[in-house]
Amino acid sequence: MDEGFVPLVRQVPGFVAYYWVDAGNGVMVSTSVFEDRSGAEESIKRAADFVRDNLAPLLPNAPQVTAGPVVAAG
Repeated sequence: MDEGFVPLVRQVPGFVAYYWVDAGNGVMVSTSVFEDRSGAEESIKRAADFVRDNLAPLLPNAPQVTAGPVVAAG
């Protein structure tokens, strides 16, 4: 992810941060933060392309995409 996907998502206008979390038992969670919805939508497109081209054979289930505004931060 650090060498393949992260550089792609960093190029998207409005990029703020990206996190990839190993939640255990084969569950991985990624979170992208953008300044606006258009950046988030572009990152979803790039992520879909990246998964299709690089990770699809390794994933037992299709990724789930959820988007929304940040309502609290610490």
